[in-house]
This record gives sequence, structure tokens and C-alpha cells, in this order.
Amino acid sequence: MTTTAIKYDISLMQYMAVFEQVTGASPKDCFVDTHLTLLTFVVQPGQIGKAVGKAGAMVHLLEQKFKRRIRIIEYHPEKLEFIKNMIMPLRIDAIREEEAIVYLESQDMKTKGLLIGRNAQNLRNLETNVRRYFEVKEIRVV
Repeated sequence: MTTTAIKYDISLMQYMAVFEQVTGASPKDCFVDTHLTLLTFVVQPGQIGKAVGKAGAMVHLLEQKFKRRIRIIEYHPEKLEFIKNMIMPLRIDAIREEEAIVYLESQDMKTKGLLIGRNAQNLRNLETNVRRYFEVKEIRVV
């Protein structure tokens, strides 16, 4: 299993340029999350505060500018930490990896339900997005 090749079209490149111009943070990646219908920006480690702004001011400004909802995620070079960043603001008790399968552990039923989603749509979407950067066979919630 390999990571997904990242390709940008002109509109995504324009979004990234405007994002960097407005926030001052360097986007590592930008893609349209088709499941959540969000424009998702992945920023370099340590730049999430700059990208989000005080009380989410930059997020609101960018949403008005792009006329669509956006999501900003902080990249992390370690797979498990990146997955934690991807599922924010949900909090899990533990995360571990065994033989390329990532296990998300939570005692809270509501958190489990939100992670999994109807027909595991949220979980499959998370796998798709994580595969842009890391090799993952499967993500499970236990």
C-alpha cells in the first residue's frame, strides 16, 4: 500500500496562495474533503495558531473570502500524532498501531460514534485523508 499522489489544479493553487497571503502561515497541502464538503488546509508544524488566528478570526475571514467552509489541520511527521490532529476536536484515550492498522481507543460512546459515522463513512474518509501522507492499511475504533 502506498500513499496517494498529491495533485493540484489551478483553483487549489489559488486557494493556497490566498491562504498564505491572509494568514502568513505556509500551507503544506490543500484539498477538498468530498465527504465533509470542506476545503481543507494542512499547515506546517507549529503554524496552526498563526493559521487559525485569535478566536478563529482567520478561519472566519477565509470562509467569507472563499464562500465555503474550511478546515485547518496541523501536519505532524509522525503518523499517529497527525491522525490525532486530523480528528480534532475529538479527544481519544489512546492511539496505537499494529501491523499497519491504527487503533483509536475511546471509552466515550459519543466520540466513538462521531469517529465512525454512519456506515463507517467518517472512518473511511479519515483513512483516505491520512493516506495522502502515510501508509495505513486500516483505521479502527475500539
